[in-house]
Amino acid sequence: MVRLEGKVAIVTGAGSIGPGWGNGKAAAVAFARQGARIVAMDLDAEAARETADLVHGEGGSCLAIQGDVADAAAVAHVVAACRDAYGRIDILHNNVGIIIPGGAAEIAPDDWNRALSVNLTGMYLTCRSVLPVMEAQGAGAIINVSSTAGIRHLGFNYISYSTTKGAILAFTRSIALECARRGVRANTILPGLMDTPMVQHALRGEYGEADLLEIARQRDERCPMGFTGNAWDVAHAAVFLASDEARYVTGAELVVDGGLTCRSA
Repeated sequence: MVRLEGKVAIVTGAGSIGPGWGNGKAAAVAFARQGARIVAMDLDAEAARETADLVHGEGGSCLAIQGDVADAAAVAHVVAACRDAYGRIDILHNNVGIIIPGGAAEIAPDDWNRALSVNLTGMYLTCRSVLPVMEAQGAGAIINVSSTAGIRHLGFNYISYSTTKGAILAFTRSIALECARRGVRANTILPGLMDTPMVQHALRGEYGEADLLEIARQRDERCPMGFTGNAWDVAHAAVFLASDEARYVTGAELVVDGGLTCRSA
């Protein structure tokens, strides 16, 4: 069964910060494998093109566009380009997020504001531009990637990250209720401790290359299933939420964490 046949998806953060599979890159390819046509948006033009090349290599259709989700004009350009290329927008997968280390007393105001702009305002801007299109169609699915850091402290002092990821939950619930009678669904995915290039980049910057293997072992040990997840675990959840199989699912918070948040400590 091809679950997204005929649908068009915008994926933000569709590239990867380094070698391997980031959440957005995997989601774009997973959507394409299920029949969707893709617009891959990323701040890094080359990363967006790499994702598009992967989709094209498997016989799919993907338009790569460089753009900053925190820039309203850039977002409007991507939405217009998607409509020009494909005529509609069925799926918006909001994946962009940055991790800036630091607790409340350590993080600089500029870094705090940058995290808010990228992690939260970026989702507002994409939803603001896409919702009129979906409402006119009478159908659409929005998937916002949050994090279990938005509902639990995971042992790392990333206050700007956890705050913005928590706010995404309330933001998405509000959209789900506003649009429930208009044919548009909105849900969040909450990944737990994942092994992705962005996470590796953040850990390398904080702990150094020499400690990465030990940090990875500790992260695996913390997970009840004994291993961290990867981008494909998030992508498969996104495919379900984007598909018609989830037609009665809106305002949901789908936790993908190997049982981590079931623990009290």
